[in-house]
Amino acid sequence: MKKSLSQRLAILSDAAKYDASCASSGSGRRDSARSGGLGSTTGNGICHAFTPDGRCISLLKILLTNFCVYDCAYCINRSSSNVERARFTPEEVVWLTLEFYRRNCIEGLFLSSGIIRSSDHTMEQLVQVARDLRLKHGFRGYIHLKTIPDASPRLLEEAGRYADRLSINVEMPTVAGLEQYAPQKKAGGIRQAMGEMRLKIDAGRERSHTGRRAERFSPGGQSTQMIVGADAASDQDILASSANLYGSYGLRRVYYSAFSPIPDASALLPAKSPPLQREHRLYQADWLFRFYGFAFGELTAGRADGMLDLELDPKLAWALDNRALFPVDLNRASKEMLLRVPGLGIKAVAAILRARRHQAVRLEDLARLNVSIRKVRPFVQTPGWSPARLTDRHDLRSLFSPAPQQMSLL
Repeated sequence: MKKSLSQRLAILSDAAKYDASCASSGSGRRDSARSGGLGSTTGNGICHAFTPDGRCISLLKILLTNFCVYDCAYCINRSSSNVERARFTPEEVVWLTLEFYRRNCIEGLFLSSGIIRSSDHTMEQLVQVARDLRLKHGFRGYIHLKTIPDASPRLLEEAGRYADRLSINVEMPTVAGLEQYAPQKKAGGIRQAMGEMRLKIDAGRERSHTGRRAERFSPGGQSTQMIVGADAASDQDILASSANLYGSYGLRRVYYSAFSPIPDASALLPAKSPPLQREHRLYQADWLFRFYGFAFGELTAGRADGMLDLELDPKLAWALDNRALFPVDLNRASKEMLLRVPGLGIKAVAAILRARRHQAVRLEDLARLNVSIRKVRPFVQTPGWSPARLTDRHDLRSLFSPAPQQMSLL
């Protein structure tokens, strides 16, 4: 019996929940009030994403279909999986997007798909959705397309003309992991497609010698996602892979998705998921690399197993492993060193640098910047405050470790 539209929406929105890379950060602003059209990037299948300035926007997040010719061990939609299948036509996805927008439920679309028939056939349908929304309906909301690496370059180029952001999942942190769990996918092909995409994105941002801007191509850049905890890769392996992806392909974001056990799973996979705190720590480490000047290797250098500390955030754990660099003089230290002080964020450091041009910054001044004095005190010195032997205390870690909790008996 043919499934209704609402039944298929329930299936394909639920199937899309495993893809974390749907944030809209970095997209160019489209304003329908000034330029005409439908939708704006400002201002059951709905997810929330955040823009660079902290705004939360809603996206219709669905798969075109959860049928797939690939049999990746970690994927619930793999060809051998016993899940309920469904598919939309491109016209149905366009209609759903417009109707959700008109009801003020969404501000954009995140569209992915299983591979049906061939990569080109699937990619053509994804492109058709974006093309029809832009050209036939004047839709100016946010569009994120999950692209297929071995699809025709022509289709990938067309996708970039209509989408605000494109993404290709590297799937696993290491080449060995991909070969073990998804042998039909090739790491070299994925990275080649990402490299070609970067060249087009960079070219789209340049101007000719006459000042004319090149044709628009994925102004929000590209992103990727990797699964954490399905293979034996350590956090050090994962962060090294991320560093390579950021450096080589100019990615806007690398998303980390904790492996979740799936029905009828392969014997290769672990029986339970990793702690969600591990995913959280990886995001924190990623943030320190992108905005605080840390190298990925620094954050796991003090850990013999190459894993981030689950009890303490990566910056605090690094500071405890490098106590010889502390305390830091708030009125003399460089910006780079201030950013490494636990408890000091980018805005607080900027405020300290401004304030100390005119007067000495004291410990009590930090409270007015919403800085945690308890966290900062062992690592800084100011007029009227010196941590003395506090930084050298053998039990300093215990001051920051979370209180022990009763384990569940179930």
